[in-house]
Amino acid sequence: MNNPISREACEKLNKETLIEILLMMQTNFDEVKKQNEALTMQLNDLNANFKVLLEKFNVAQNARFGKSSEKMDFTEEELADIKKTIAESPCFNEAENTVDMSDPDELEEPTLEEVGQKEKKAKGKRSKDLEGLPQAEPIISDLSHDELVEQLGEGYKRMPDDVYRHLEFHPGTFEVQEYHVAVYRSADGERFAHAKRPTADLLQNSLASPSLVAGILNYKYVNAMPIYRLEQNFLRSDVVLSRQVMCNWVIRCSERYLSLIWDRMKEVLLQQEVIQADETTLKVSKDGRAAGAKSFMWVYSSSELDQSGKRIVLFEYHKTRETVHLEQFLEGYSGIVVSDGYESYHKLEREKEGIIVAGCYAHARRRFVNAIKAMRKTSSRDEIKETLAYKALKQMAAIYTIDKSLKELSAEERLERRNLSVTPLVEAFFDWVRKNKDKVPPKSETGQGFGYCLNQEKYLKTFLTNGNVPIDNSSSERSIRPLPLEEKLGSYRYNSRSGSQRNII
Repeated sequence: MNNPISREACEKLNKETLIEILLMMQTNFDEVKKQNEALTMQLNDLNANFKVLLEKFNVAQNARFGKSSEKMDFTEEELADIKKTIAESPCFNEAENTVDMSDPDELEEPTLEEVGQKEKKAKGKRSKDLEGLPQAEPIISDLSHDELVEQLGEGYKRMPDDVYRHLEFHPGTFEVQEYHVAVYRSADGERFAHAKRPTADLLQNSLASPSLVAGILNYKYVNAMPIYRLEQNFLRSDVVLSRQVMCNWVIRCSERYLSLIWDRMKEVLLQQEVIQADETTLKVSKDGRAAGAKSFMWVYSSSELDQSGKRIVLFEYHKTRETVHLEQFLEGYSGIVVSDGYESYHKLEREKEGIIVAGCYAHARRRFVNAIKAMRKTSSRDEIKETLAYKALKQMAAIYTIDKSLKELSAEERLERRNLSVTPLVEAFFDWVRKNKDKVPPKSETGQGFGYCLNQEKYLKTFLTNGNVPIDNSSSERSIRPLPLEEKLGSYRYNSRSGSQRNII
């Protein structure tokens, strides 16, 4: 290491040497400055990457151990702020009293305050609840004449009875129904006559009756009971029906009878102006692929805003998630398809004339919700309120609140009110996203939320052009949500044939 130069030594240096030293120091300073700037940038990048990774870790932790709800909890002050935003929306003052910050998937779910409120029981509610149920013969408890004389003396008079009720439960019962079909023979033994069979066999030479198969379907698909447990349940009633036999009945009946209903429902669905679509994964076995290979169950339904009261929901099983399955199901269809951001839907719109895709705001807000959840353990509420993710959710909340209040209107009225009240908020939201997208790392949850919104902007605005298009695709997600749960509970072990049968039922 060089010794520091003294003042005396400097005074002895000539002008040229001093200039040379100064230039050298300037060069060294510039190099150190560049190195410092490079290291600062590297440190900033590392800090940004660390924040992104920490955020992803917190999101993963929340997904595994936290609540799955995406509902946001806003304070009264924040709700007032959102109400103000809504009030400023032209021609829509009545929305001020309808603010609900619920998750789009849970708009009808009551709040904790509502659950906690005790309502006075309506008079006669119990009798009304029991209306229509079979009534058993009343069990009468009475006193003998001697007992009455002993307690009341002679001249007693009977008053109206004290009446109370219990609701009895009788588990399902089985009975063997035997049919006798008369058979006759002519005197010469050459001819025979048979009486008409009272009923046709549901399945040839099978014990299966319509009521038994309907019961199995109800247990398996409505109550999500695994077939092996149903087998055990029947055994406790001394009914021996193997799971193989029951599965065979279910598959054969779905192919023979229910598939006809499914086909007719599809015909009607393809005539609708709006179709909602989604898909989820299923694990399959015995289909020629590796154990545990993933297949997909697709769901197609008429619009949740359909006011006809005859909403259609259809499922279709496939081994893959390829676009060809969409093309085959929607062959000849012309209308609007509501979906998430999966590219196959957009490809369908590009390649099939007459099809328009509408996006899903529930998916658009999901990244912002994840960002807020990731911050809750490390940031105060005031800090969270200053984040772009929080501000994005507040704007989306105003859009959702107004659109929810239009639910009961006709499609024409809803479109008119959307144009007046919702469109300005949507346009303002996307302008805000464009102004702020570069303020956060693109790989952060908020950055990915901005990216999703801008990539899907065209599709997220489709609902503003047609009153029958819902703001999101949450109803499709709700329709398909039980399938992974049933799989997790062990209700289903799919192979190709059972997967196809499952989508029909």
